[in-house]
Amino acid sequence: MGKTREKAESKSNRKLDKKVQFYSKVKDAVASLSAQKSITKKNSKQQRRQKKKLKAYDLSALSEFLPDPEPKAPRKPGPQDVKVNCKSRRKILLREVQQFSAVLNNPDFKTNPRSAMNEHLRSTLPVAEEQRPKKKVNKNGSKKKKKSKASSTGLMSMDM
Repeated sequence: MGKTREKAESKSNRKLDKKVQFYSKVKDAVASLSAQKSITKKNSKQQRRQKKKLKAYDLSALSEFLPDPEPKAPRKPGPQDVKVNCKSRRKILLREVQQFSAVLNNPDFKTNPRSAMNEHLRSTLPVAEEQRPKKKVNKNGSKKKKKSKASSTGLMSMDM
């Protein structure tokens, strides 16, 4: 009977050891959680300070005093907005073939193709502002004046 009693005591000692280990693990976990909680509190204080600083630089409240931006014109769907599939490719191809044949049958284009293209570009493209040539600087720092040609005109034609 002595052996059974020893087994019972050792079994109870093992159970006690397991409980002690479990409680020590719980204690460690609680300690680490409280440490993490204090760290997050510090971060939240820092975050609150940063938010206050950002509010000081927030100029959105001034937007009501600014004039309204110009309303944008509604955008017309362009070639980049069109989904390209078989039907749309066919339509585009037919339209381009018709336009190309109209250009080839144009009497102005038949007589002088370059001048016809030049006129078309002048009428369709926006007028570019005339740029002034930059003055060149000498070695001593004074500016050179460019000699103007009497025969040059503002716009140069593309005719050759």
